[in-house]
Amino acid sequence: MPLPEPAEREAVHLREIRCQGFRRADGLWDIEGRMTDTKSYGFDSRYRGRVEAGTPVHDMHMRMTLDENLEVRAIAVASDDHPFPNCAAIESAYQVLVGTRLAPGWTRLVRERLGGVAGCTHLTRLVQELAVVAVQTIMPLRSRDEAVTEGAKTKPSHLDGCHALATDGPIVREIAPRWYRGES
Repeated sequence: MPLPEPAEREAVHLREIRCQGFRRADGLWDIEGRMTDTKSYGFDSRYRGRVEAGTPVHDMHMRMTLDENLEVRAIAVASDDHPFPNCAAIESAYQVLVGTRLAPGWTRLVRERLGGVAGCTHLTRLVQELAVVAVQTIMPLRSRDEAVTEGAKTKPSHLDGCHALATDGPIVREIAPRWYRGES
């Protein structure tokens, strides 16, 4: 169902985030993303001169390479457009994520390591989007193996990760009865 019809309005800002997951021939996974911010109006920038309508204020790219266990093996960052001349200097800071594993608490870890002046607001948002896409890319293919759900030794991390996959809800009762914790 679409949203209700909006009030009369004028477009001012557009953020586009595009992410894509790839399975590599060497068994690793590449998750790539791009974030662009544009304005519907031109403006003068102290550092960039005139920025015309539709010209990216931010145009940032990131590739996160992961293994089968969701461990970050490599990360590449590029900021093609940004509002300040020193923005791109923070790109290398994202290397602190190499060796971490996408697991419960990972978003908190990202905030701790890259929050505030330790990172870039936009790149940190993008890396969090990549994590979601990584799970969406890798886990469905891994879940073909019964060990990821019913045969797992510990509760799979996607269970209780959202309302639909609550361990006391009807979906888990149906698709992963071993982990169902609701009323019988």
